[in-house]
Amino acid sequence: MGSSRSVRYHSTKAHEGALAIGPREADTSERTGDAETVTTDAHRAIEAIWRIESARLIAGLTRVVGDIGTAEEIAQDALVKALEQWPTSGVPEKPGAWLMATAKHRAADLIRRRKTLERKYEELGRDAERDQDGKDLETAIDEDFGDDLLGLIFMASHPVLSKDARVALTLRVLGGLTTEEIARGFLVPVPNIAQRIVRAKRTLAEAHVRFEVPDGPDRVARLASVLEVIYLIFNEGYSATAGEDWVRPALCEEAIRLGRILAELTPTEPEVHGLVALMEIHASRLSARVGPSGEPILLLDQDRARWDGLLIRRGLAALERAERLGGAMGPYALQAAIAACHARATTATETDWPRIVALYDAVAQLAPSPVVELNRAVAVGMAFGPAAGLDLVDALLAEASLKTYHLLPAVRGDLLRKLGRSAEAGAEFERAASLTENVRERELLQRRAAECAAERNLESLR
Repeated sequence: MGSSRSVRYHSTKAHEGALAIGPREADTSERTGDAETVTTDAHRAIEAIWRIESARLIAGLTRVVGDIGTAEEIAQDALVKALEQWPTSGVPEKPGAWLMATAKHRAADLIRRRKTLERKYEELGRDAERDQDGKDLETAIDEDFGDDLLGLIFMASHPVLSKDARVALTLRVLGGLTTEEIARGFLVPVPNIAQRIVRAKRTLAEAHVRFEVPDGPDRVARLASVLEVIYLIFNEGYSATAGEDWVRPALCEEAIRLGRILAELTPTEPEVHGLVALMEIHASRLSARVGPSGEPILLLDQDRARWDGLLIRRGLAALERAERLGGAMGPYALQAAIAACHARATTATETDWPRIVALYDAVAQLAPSPVVELNRAVAVGMAFGPAAGLDLVDALLAEASLKTYHLLPAVRGDLLRKLGRSAEAGAEFERAASLTENVRERELLQRRAAECAAERNLESLR
């Protein structure tokens, strides 16, 4: 996902600068070149504006037409008109309003043609009456922007969809990413991602999923699905499951952006702030997680001076907000507290491992899983010695869900190596290398296996 998702309105300024270029007293080829430059700059400005405005636009339209697929089609039509008109007419002073007004007219035409959406036509008619009072659909959507965007988040992350479908649809309609960008980010063929998105929209329509912000217990259950989607996006960026790169920062940035939006829309939900804290503290390590050649650098070996202090401060502040909201801490807030233990330690040896063990105990109570137990075993090994950690890991060897999970033999190999059992450790690292699909991680594990073999050879010479 190599395109710039952090583009802001400075691209518009670049476009305005291009429009300010007057005709030169030169030959036709130079003037043609100027026109091409203006068109290119305009397209770049449109791309930047689309990144910023698309979620808001689709959210407002979904509330009107009741269907994500239809809303996205209308929004895309508005984008096409911008691509056609802005290179010659210039970027409007309020590009978001222009796109919304254009989409509103297209929505009105569509609703008039669809007899099955007569009720929506009546709603639009009421909006038209408000137009006469100086209050048009665009204004109404602006006023309900927070609820609209939150409704879109809940709809795109609905549990009726598979995890993969929820991730793809969320990145598409909320992140404003193209199908190609999503496919590159997850190393999945473009047709596969396109099919996921199409099927997701169809599933939502066939299941008659309403565009709404749920209340009560339903909201809690649906919010868990939303948080899971955002964290899945972040995790794939933080530790890529496959491919040449161990980290994909662009995915992490997109997940954090979505998390911050959700935190602004749901300021009283502690787990939302907990997730934001967890992602920001983890993201602070991204530049220190890879070496000059892209090789992985594990947590205890990282240069902590390279950790991003601003992200750490933001993450700790988000964790404090979660804690101030009261009540028992949820799984994301607890994991953020674990990350905070690492962030507060200026060196690896200063890490409060007993507290991390206690926090993992709490996570295991709330959200028990074999992976949580494996992480807890690592912490126990650091706090109370590798033998204690190995006992816990060995208890997980029969766990069916971990049979092909490469980190189980990787952790076991690390503990065995610390106990001086190099031959067994090397075999575990080799097994872990055979299970991972990430090239960089495989190279790291193979290197550790080779180190164990060298240690074994050195011992035999003594």
